[in-house]
Amino acid sequence: MRYLRLLVMLAFVVSGLASTSTQLLGAERQPNVVFILADDLGYRELGSFGQKLIKTPHLDRLASQGMKLTQHYCGNAVCAPSRCVLVTAKHPGHAYVRSNRSTPPEGQWPIPDDEVTIFELMRKQGYVTGAFGKWGLGGPASSGEPLSQGVNRFFGYNCQAHAHSYYPSYLWNDYKHFPLKNEPPVPGHSSLAKGTDSANPRSYDIFKGQDYAPDRINEQALKFVRDNKDRPFCLYYPTVIPHVALHVPDEELKPYLELGWNDPPFTRDGGYGYTPHFTPRAAYAAMISRMDRYVGNILNLLDELKLADNTIVVFSSDNGTTHLDKEVDYTFFKSVGELRGLKGSLYEGGVRVPTLVRWPGHVKAGSSNDRISGFEDWMPTLLELTGGNVKAPSNIDGISLAPTLLGSDQEDRPFLYREFPSYGGQQTIRVGDWKAVRQNMTRGNMKVELYNIANDIGEKHDVAGENPGIVKDLVAMMHSERVPSEVFPLRPIDAPAIKPRKK
Repeated sequence: MRYLRLLVMLAFVVSGLASTSTQLLGAERQPNVVFILADDLGYRELGSFGQKLIKTPHLDRLASQGMKLTQHYCGNAVCAPSRCVLVTAKHPGHAYVRSNRSTPPEGQWPIPDDEVTIFELMRKQGYVTGAFGKWGLGGPASSGEPLSQGVNRFFGYNCQAHAHSYYPSYLWNDYKHFPLKNEPPVPGHSSLAKGTDSANPRSYDIFKGQDYAPDRINEQALKFVRDNKDRPFCLYYPTVIPHVALHVPDEELKPYLELGWNDPPFTRDGGYGYTPHFTPRAAYAAMISRMDRYVGNILNLLDELKLADNTIVVFSSDNGTTHLDKEVDYTFFKSVGELRGLKGSLYEGGVRVPTLVRWPGHVKAGSSNDRISGFEDWMPTLLELTGGNVKAPSNIDGISLAPTLLGSDQEDRPFLYREFPSYGGQQTIRVGDWKAVRQNMTRGNMKVELYNIANDIGEKHDVAGENPGIVKDLVAMMHSERVPSEVFPLRPIDAPAIKPRKK
């Protein structure tokens, strides 16, 4: 009996040790990463950032549970170059893709094989990686397509132009087409037929489909989380919302239609824009609320699987609100608030984006931080927060935000540089509160504007003439903090993109 008691006691000890070991292993598991990227969402279009008309309860909850970054800058003024900065951690003066450029029949200019992406590094860090939504960094079978750049699982739109329709005929499922039940598919760009009664709401039914692509994308993102709940995962969720066209299911419209906004139809008169909508204000608000619900689905699933405490959730936007005011009434919604500029501009409204970070027990709930940061910072930040065993390449421009997110003091960013060869050709650099801006460079304009963002967040008062020494220093940095691009030249500084053929 004595030996039996000893054996039983030993069994309890071994069992206890095993349980403790399991608990320790569970506690030491690397945190999951969920990075959600909105498309063309303005700085003031979330409730937590001051929006009064559009309801975003799930994202507002995320803000209350984490940190708001109030001076965070996207990678560039439009989709593809902004995403290139995000995934390669190089600012636009060093990034490979610096503007939107299509590669027919489908896709955008590809990032090359030798670019190191955050997905490749996260895989080395022990993560399974998934991307769900809009890619835009290389067409099918190119060096830039997602499965060639470190993504284990991809579902969504490869091409930005394809993503202009929310009711397409297919999405990409890794390397294959995933058919959608839209017969016929709804184009992203179209007009009412000649002679159509634009005052009749039924005239707009031709722009409604059956199978809403964002629903399918959200389903696959949730499946990725479920499938990988027992291992570290990195979920990149670049939703296509709220980029126009104004496509949204009718059930999402109803709460906004009841508000009586006196919403004038968007008819696409003159043929410019995406597709017409009878109530564009309600449609735009409904799209953002739909996106908010998708985010809520992700957050709720993390709670259900008991993963929330061990998951870093980041939410941001690839650039500011669209400039197409007849489709998106940014004045009515005060989409960028007091900021100047919209999508396509390097003024604050085009590149300062609403950004939230939640990591329970690590990032202080309900906090806010105004340290200047940018998309290039996410690669070193996430590598540090998820273990630090894999280091970022030495040639990146990103600076880890980990101290800021974890509540420690951190030195100010030395500078933040942006350039954009399109929309007239633009350059900006921000050092502390000073921001230098160049506009219309392709027309030969090299004039420098200077703003003190702390005193003039709306960039209304150019003080370059009063501060020639500061202008001189910032212009010198504008030139030193970039390398020329033959593919995406910044004229008149760089050579033409296409060299003349020899006769």
